Amino acid sequence: MRNHPTRLLGAALALLLACGTASPSKAETGEVRVDFTKGGFIIGVGGGHGALFFRGHRYPFEVSGMSVGLTVGSSRANLVGRARNLRSPNDIEGHYSLIGGGVVLAGGAGGVVLQNEKGVVLELAGGKVGVELSAAVGGVTVALR
Repeated sequence: MRNHPTRLLGAALALLLACGTASPSKAETGEVRVDFTKGGFIIGVGGGHGALFFRGHRYPFEVSGMSVGLTVGSSRANLVGRARNLRSPNDIEGHYSLIGGGVVLAGGAGGVVLQNEKGVVLELAGGKVGVELSAAVGGVTVALR
């Protein structure tokens, strides 16, 4: 059977489209907004809410956390940033630990980088209102609503 040029062109086009289409298993990045309140003496407890904006949809979530160590005072933080290494919206759920360390900038602004057991990395920055002295270790848990 002879190869017809239209068949060859069609096969080449199908191969090109298959290679150029993003795979659902490829890790992606989403936008995150979090409102978190924290307070305590020795043991710090915090909680709040946020949303993941991913693939054109909004996914609300709850945030809770605890730290043990020197914690005195209370604060409220409004943070924005990115969630990296997402394959699905459910990947944002889990327990996050601090990686790299938090940074506080002039005027109460600061940033933090957290990672969960699924490899999702949250890079968050924003302003903080209140007074808190903290030299504690802990983590944050995120659960979709």
